[in-house]
Amino acid sequence: MKIETSEKLEGQPLIRPSTTEHPLYENVVEACRTVYDPEIPVNIYDLGLVYTVDISQQGEVVIVMTLTAPGCPVAGEMPGWVAEAVEPLPGVKTVDVELTWDPPWGMDMMSDEARLELGFM
Repeated sequence: MKIETSEKLEGQPLIRPSTTEHPLYENVVEACRTVYDPEIPVNIYDLGLVYTVDISQQGEVVIVMTLTAPGCPVAGEMPGWVAEAVEPLPGVKTVDVELTWDPPWGMDMMSDEARLELGFM
């Protein structure tokens, strides 16, 4: 696990784009949806904690994610849970889960489904 920090260059997005066109992308997203923060009854993907899913042509997956707060009690465990969910997928060669705090997570990053589930809509 790496802790990533980014220096913002002018015009550079805050969150690196995902490789959505890769054939494994949807399966990786669905695997991320099986991981839950134990304190919140919504999966980490719909919570907006997964920032980037980058998949190489060789099946090397890099997931950049955050947590709801730096003091989250599962900060040391959550990246491992994500890796364990993604590694068994056919076609995945390696998984590297990077934790970042930049940009910080906010409730505006949740999907509409997550907002509805948590009573914010």
